[in-house]
Amino acid sequence: MSYTKIMVHAVWGTKRRYPFITKDIRPIIINHIKNNAASKGIYIDTINGYNDHMHCLMDLNQEYSIGKSIQLLKGESAFWINKEKLTRLKFEWSNEYYAVSVDAQNISHTRMYIQGQEVHHQNISFQQEYDELMRGFGF
Repeated sequence: MSYTKIMVHAVWGTKRRYPFITKDIRPIIINHIKNNAASKGIYIDTINGYNDHMHCLMDLNQEYSIGKSIQLLKGESAFWINKEKLTRLKFEWSNEYYAVSVDAQNISHTRMYIQGQEVHHQNISFQQEYDELMRGFGF
């Protein structure tokens, strides 16, 4: 039997960074994404977000690439959010995402960072955060 343990920190935003994900519906969306992921064999360790984006620490499933895993989470959740009419306007995720592997020594730090999104974004916008992440990759 093969065994892999590849933890990925993925971040994706709403289309045009629209602040759809209010404090009231954020836990509902997070719970749905976790349940949907589990039904597809995708283990989500930690997930949280802010008004216009989500952070997710997940164990990469052997059957799915990073892109496929994120596509499954984003596509189904957008469909469900619209079906349930959780937002006044049509909900859409942006096409882009950020994903990076996380080594075992940084799992706890990554969890705390994801869990602290509301406090974190009192001082920095998602666009500023995204720009910093991309600079870390040399872009």
